[in-house]
Amino acid sequence: MFNTARMALFAALFAGVAGPALAADFAEPQPIEEAPPPIVEAQPVDVGGWYIRGDIDYHKSTLRGIDYIVYGPPPGTNDFDFGKLKGGFSLGGGVGYKVNDYFRTDLTADYWFKSDFNGQTSDLTTVSTEVSRMSALLLLANAYVDIGTYHGITPYVGAGIGGAHIKWDTVHDPNTTETNPGSSNWRFAYALMAGASYCLTDRLILDAGYRYTHIQGGRMFEFDTTSSGPGFDHGINTHEVRGGLRYQFGGNNGCAAPVVAYQPEPEPIYTK
Repeated sequence: MFNTARMALFAALFAGVAGPALAADFAEPQPIEEAPPPIVEAQPVDVGGWYIRGDIDYHKSTLRGIDYIVYGPPPGTNDFDFGKLKGGFSLGGGVGYKVNDYFRTDLTADYWFKSDFNGQTSDLTTVSTEVSRMSALLLLANAYVDIGTYHGITPYVGAGIGGAHIKWDTVHDPNTTETNPGSSNWRFAYALMAGASYCLTDRLILDAGYRYTHIQGGRMFEFDTTSSGPGFDHGINTHEVRGGLRYQFGGNNGCAAPVVAYQPEPEPIYTK
């Protein structure tokens, strides 16, 4: 009986000592920690940026009228029966600055290649055909409002103000020897624009649009010592279809995707 009680005591002591040890050996591991989502780096605010641009266009110009002085008989001022300019092409370039996501400005220069002019004058006895050619250098300071970007396309409207150097070649009647030397002068000009741009890369932008330009009237040709001159056009209205490229050196042009910082997944941690 003594032996049985002693064995029971030893069994109880063994269970009290071995139980916690076995429980520690078979403890379940801690759950694996899930990797945190990628962190988007906070980029510094950098909206503005300088850009350069190059453009090509096809334009059609309309003269608002032409008059010229005649020495008689009788002396006075006569009007052209009509005067028309054919369409032409131009090349241009400029430099600008994007102020923010919705506003930018630039300075542009466009050279209009020569357009053919055909006109007619008449009096009580004769009808004369008049031909010449006109070219121009247009300088504008422009401002644009970018309305917003949708699927990479940004519509805009704009306006510009500046001057145009108009150069007329000799005005003459191909059927006679009568000629009037062409005039060359600077005139006031303004423009209204609308169009859209599209991101080709994070720096290169395609630009296409329409521009209306009005050039103030001025001297068209000098006097002919035999009968008439000088002559004056009453202004030029021009409609342009334009296409070009802009390259932005810095800042946010709305084309670049946000930069995502790489975050390695943490190693799982197990505890006993």
